[in-house]
Amino acid sequence: MKAEWNGTVIARSDDTVVVEGNHYFPLDSVGAEHLVPDDATSVCPWKGTASYYDVVVAGQVNAGAAWYYPQPKDAAAEIKDRVAFWKGVTVSD
Repeated sequence: MKAEWNGTVIARSDDTVVVEGNHYFPLDSVGAEHLVPDDATSVCPWKGTASYYDVVVAGQVNAGAAWYYPQPKDAAAEIKDRVAFWKGVTVSD
């Protein structure tokens, strides 16, 4: 699987975990230069508290376009240390 935004592949992995239709990529499969921590958080009743990254490509910023669960609840343990994308980031195989 790969994640692309602004014409650039920002993540690539054969080891994604699909939860609720979203592919969660291993953090080490995402180009660190494309992720900037964002202060936003949200809460999922069964996964826990999500934190966000801005996705940056060629100087353009897609605010909050990646999310992850730093301390997922037990029911979502499989997505620890993984990142998912939205807001126009295309995920395909």
